[in-house]
Amino acid sequence: MRPVAKYSEVDPLHIGTVRLFFHLKDNHSLKGKRQVSRSIITRLRHKFNASVAEVDAADQLQVLVVGIATVSNSVSHCREITDKILGYIDGQGIDGELIDVQTEILNA
Repeated sequence: MRPVAKYSEVDPLHIGTVRLFFHLKDNHSLKGKRQVSRSIITRLRHKFNASVAEVDAADQLQVLVVGIATVSNSVSHCREITDKILGYIDGQGIDGELIDVQTEILNA
């Protein structure tokens, strides 16, 4: 049996979070919003192996909010991943305008 590490020996845990706010000006249906949402979520999950979900504004057809979370034992690695995600989103030609970005690194 492997000995359990003492709390002081446990590596720190850092969680990088990103919220992306999109304005879908040409969208007028839930189906259209879902298509854009699925496309963004699928691409981000596959490219970055991150947790990604639509997190807010479910009742607004022209607003899409996507939340992304990554975990690392290094703050700099969390920042690097979040920066790469933002750079990737900028170059994807998404059917909507990125209007706001919120990033945060949490220490656990």
